[in-house]
Amino acid sequence: MSADDFTSLISQVRQCTLCAEHLPLGPRPVFQLHETARILIASQAPGRRVHETGLPFNDPSGDRLRDWLNMSRDIFYDPHRIAILPMGLCFPGTGKSGDLPPRLECAPAWRSELLSHLKNIELTLLVGQYAQIYYLARQDGKPAATLTENVQSWRKFWPGIVPLPHPSPRNNLWLKRNPWFEEKVIPALRERVAVILNQTA
Repeated sequence: MSADDFTSLISQVRQCTLCAEHLPLGPRPVFQLHETARILIASQAPGRRVHETGLPFNDPSGDRLRDWLNMSRDIFYDPHRIAILPMGLCFPGTGKSGDLPPRLECAPAWRSELLSHLKNIELTLLVGQYAQIYYLARQDGKPAATLTENVQSWRKFWPGIVPLPHPSPRNNLWLKRNPWFEEKVIPALRERVAVILNQTA
């Protein structure tokens, strides 16, 4: 497909109303894509603040994620380098213990078609359990691994995929209980990101 086809597709996605009746604040797809991107951030769904600003990870979760990646905001928000595509593109609403899961209609409707245009991705970051379930689903009928198990097994997916916990402040306890993540995974991740970005500088 041509660049014009991709531009047309993105326009269609931004106008999507597939889940409108289920979205408390209405549809506002939030994502960042360009065909030249080399790093893909597969997250879960925009939060309320991201919905309001229309900028992915424009919140404390984003601050922590950029710190994990040792990445400036300028680079993070450069779509020519970084693609950001949540499993659900719109804010799904808030439940008793945080934001609701991404709407199930979203990924089947758009994800494969959008990703088919990203031919240069060298690293995919699976941020949170919903992205990990989608990408790392078991094919043998056994239950999917937990988020902690996926992150502990990061070397198995290296260097093309890195499972990450969600960087939300709600996960402070998880980070405290799993110090190996910041001691072992983060330094390796930063080095991998730097190598890829140096190729596109």
